[in-house]
Parts: sequence; structure tokens; C-alpha cells
Amino acid sequence: MTALPFPSLEPRLVWDHFATLCAIPRQSKQEAALREHLRAWARRLELENEVDAIGNLLLRKPASPGCEDRPGVVLQGHLDMVCQQNAGTGHDFARDPIRPVLRDGWLIAEHTTLGADNGIGVALALAALEDNTLVQPPLEVLLTVDEEAGMGGARRLRPGTLRGRYLINLDTEEWGEFYLGCAGGMDVEASRACAREPLPAGYAIWRLAVSGLVGGHSGIDIQRGRGNAIKLLLEGLRELAARLDARLIALEGGSARNAIPREAFAQFALPAAAGERLPALLDELLAKWRPLLAGIDEGLVLSGLPMASHNELALAPADQDSVLDFLDRAANGVARMSDDFPGVVETSDNLGVVKLEGEICRAVFMVRSLRDAEAVKLADRLIADAAKHAFQAKKVGPYPGWTPKPASRLLALAERAYAREFGQPARLQVIHAGLECGLLAASHPALDMLSFGPDIRGAHAPGERVETDSVARCWTLLKAVLKELARDG
Repeated sequence: MTALPFPSLEPRLVWDHFATLCAIPRQSKQEAALREHLRAWARRLELENEVDAIGNLLLRKPASPGCEDRPGVVLQGHLDMVCQQNAGTGHDFARDPIRPVLRDGWLIAEHTTLGADNGIGVALALAALEDNTLVQPPLEVLLTVDEEAGMGGARRLRPGTLRGRYLINLDTEEWGEFYLGCAGGMDVEASRACAREPLPAGYAIWRLAVSGLVGGHSGIDIQRGRGNAIKLLLEGLRELAARLDARLIALEGGSARNAIPREAFAQFALPAAAGERLPALLDELLAKWRPLLAGIDEGLVLSGLPMASHNELALAPADQDSVLDFLDRAANGVARMSDDFPGVVETSDNLGVVKLEGEICRAVFMVRSLRDAEAVKLADRLIADAAKHAFQAKKVGPYPGWTPKPASRLLALAERAYAREFGQPARLQVIHAGLECGLLAASHPALDMLSFGPDIRGAHAPGERVETDSVARCWTLLKAVLKELARDG
């Protein structure tokens, strides 16, 4: 087992497992090396282990003596992580380990994502398997694959795989809250063929870049008002086209549909004389945007730099207008707040990825809602808007939400354990993010489920961090809930 270079961190067992997850690359669809490492570890502990046809890892530990007849408990998390880095970092997520630092009580990855989402949850589950002092019912640990890229592991889990009655998902990011429900959603993928033509004589090539934004999780951070680099770039490009006769050549922004884009770039051409007016227009755009992002996204940078000309072909004017109009006007951000859960987003979408290369322009939106019908409605609206601009669009990978059940037996026992350990009640919440619980309920409808986790900030963006004390509290709570279930479950 790998160790983090921070010997003061407790509980040691949890942090040692997290160190292993930092050491072994685990981007979505490339979890095999980590999975095989964990299988070898499980064999050494003589734990039952299996891998299903999708690649999910299932580990089982017998009940504590005297608890064999209690209903089983499933601890659940996902092996993969979102892989994001700041420009110029040079991190290879397929080969390089994550290198966190410890600062002011937080474990941080300064220039990449940390993978605390969901590495801490996985580490807690593995520690529960290894700690033979626990009092617990029969224990299963389900570690799914491909969660961050479409929830493929949970989506294709075979009915009857899980034996337990209760399931604790360890994939939420606010300590002190029990989550009873989550958003469902889907992606909307749009693409359009674009005609190109030679640039008129006398045009010079430029590069426009939007950078320096915070980004974040496209669900739990969507209401924070952070800048979407793609949307800002598109607004800027429309101004350049209208006022300086800019001709679009290439466009690229975002790298994950479930992350708010932090950077976006375009290549375009201007009449030679218009280049002198470009700095003033960029300053004007910055003066417009910065007050809107004050106190939220202070690091915004907008830059325009000349490039060498290589006989580039620009989009035909009609196609350029259509592409920019659709992408700039398309719905993005919070569509509706929840009437049932104050302060919680009900429905939203995120324009997460755009790329114009060659003759094809592609865009990916991630749609979320606590109400499945509202997610469908918003996705259909995006598809209809796309069609008006000659884009072909479709819904991809829909997944159901998780419907709250306040009368849950598991919740009652967990609330009792929380109050006993921490002297106050836990808060109850739903999350505007896609936990796997909805899909697991579809394949295992009898499961009684809840979710909790430590304080994680900046998931899905460089600078992601986890508060170390909240990890220790999660471990205390997990042990207490398992003990409660061993006695009264």
C-alpha cells in the first residue's frame, strides 16, 4: 500500500488507501490497473472478490461474529475520476500520479483534479473491509467504473448482483448532510457540417483565448454564477464578427461535459486594418464581464494574439452565423430552482465541450434535473433549437434520478448514529448531481439507500481539495452506522 507523505493524517487506514488511488491513474474507461491492484489486495486479505462483465469490482467481507443474521450492507463508490488540469501543467493522466499537498487542513491538488471525488469514498469503503475491529453486518463493496463519463458501470449492473438490503453511497461532498435523492439527466450531443471558403485578400489570422476561470462541477456548482469559458468566447466572437468582420476558422473549449469550462480558444481572421481596433474591443468585453463575475471568478483573462498565416479556410458567412447564433443563445446554467428543496437547483444544463475542426462543429451539453420529465423537456428544447440552426442533435445516456424516501429505515438508524456521535442532528438534502443511486435502484429496487461524504471543494476542476478533518468524521460516522445496522438493522 502506498503512503501519502503526511504522517499526521488520520485515520491512517483511510489515507493509505487514498494514497494508492493517487498513485495509480484511473481516468474513466481506464480503471483496469487500479481494479487489478485492488483484487490482488483483496486476495491477500482473503476477501471474496469478482469483476462483472462491465468491469465493476465487487468485494465481500463476512459479518462480525454474532451479526451473521443481520441484513447485508453495500458500500458503494466509483473507481474513476475527472481528469482536468491547468494549461501548461503537462500532467499525463494515463501515466502520472496525482501529487497532493497539505495546506491549512485541506489536501489539495494545485494544478490538476485531486480525485477526492470519489477516491475518498472508495478509500473509506476499502478501510471498512480491512479493519477487523469493526462491528458490522455482512458487507459488500461495489466499486463501479465509468461513472464520470456516463455511469456505464452502474447503468449495466446486472439485477441480483447485490445481496444487501441497505446501500450507503459515499459520493457526496458536504459533511453533515445525509442525501436522500439526486438529479437524473442525460447528454445532448449536437453536430453540424460547415462549408469553408478561402479568406478574402488582406485578412490576418488571430487567436482569441478565454482563460483563468475557476470552473467546477456542472451540477453542484452550476448555481454559483461562475463563468463558462465557452459561452464568454462565443459572445466575444459574435461581437468581433458584427463589429470587425471576423471570420471564424477554429473553435475549441472545455474537455468534460460534466465540468464548467475554464478555458476556450478560437482562431479567426480580421481585415488588416481591423486588427488595430481589436485591443479596445477586448477591453470593452472585459469591462462588461468582470462586474458580472466579481467575487466569483476574479481570474478571468481575455487575450487576442496575432498568428502566422497559413492559407486558412474560414467558415462560409452563413454557416458562421448559424454556428455562433446557436451556441451563444443555447440554454446554459440554472433553468429552475426547486420548489420542494429551498436553495437547491431543480433543472440545469452545462455547455461543457465545443470543437470546430475541419468541416464539423460538435457540442455537448449535460442536462440535469430532480424531475426526470423536466430533464427530457430541456433536452428536447436544446434539440429543437439545434435543428433550427442545421445542427443534428440527440439525447445520449439518460439516467434516472433518485427519488427521496424520508421514511427510510436506513436513514432513521443513520440519524441516530450521527446524533449520538456528534451531538446534533444531520441535515437532510438532495443533490443537483448524478449519483449512481438512481441507476442502482432501477436494477435493485428493494435497496434502502442514503449517501454521505466529507467536505470536498472544486470537484471536477484543478485545485480540487478535501478537508482532512471531515474525512476523519466520515470514518467515525461510517463505523457508527455499520454498528447500528449490526444491532438493529
